[in-house]
Amino acid sequence: MHLESALPIVKALADGVNPVTGEQYPQDSPYAEPRALRALFSAIDLMQREVERERRRERLPANFGKPWSEGEDRAIADAFETGVAIPDMARKHSRTQGSIRLRLEKLGKLPPSGEARYPGAVTPAGT
Repeated sequence: MHLESALPIVKALADGVNPVTGEQYPQDSPYAEPRALRALFSAIDLMQREVERERRRERLPANFGKPWSEGEDRAIADAFETGVAIPDMARKHSRTQGSIRLRLEKLGKLPPSGEARYPGAVTPAGT
């Protein structure tokens, strides 16, 4: 069962409601016991955070976090040299714009971000 499906069931239990029938549990139900309620609300909190985390992951590009191949490195370096915009490269390679920028920095096609943001800044090596 997916967390998104389980969440309403656990919420109903925490609210003292039978998730199948919709009927209120009696006051002497184990679900009304304070420690059980605290446990249920803690579980709800954790489940909600995980559901949100899963939703964020679904919105990420397909290649997010995957290793770069030499072929992909050559392709983005060539694309950069021919003037292809970073957003276009990101879409084509299913990467974030930030990952494309960082990879271009690593390949020596862009200056490191700190230097790009602060022109004329002294680098640690003094170069």
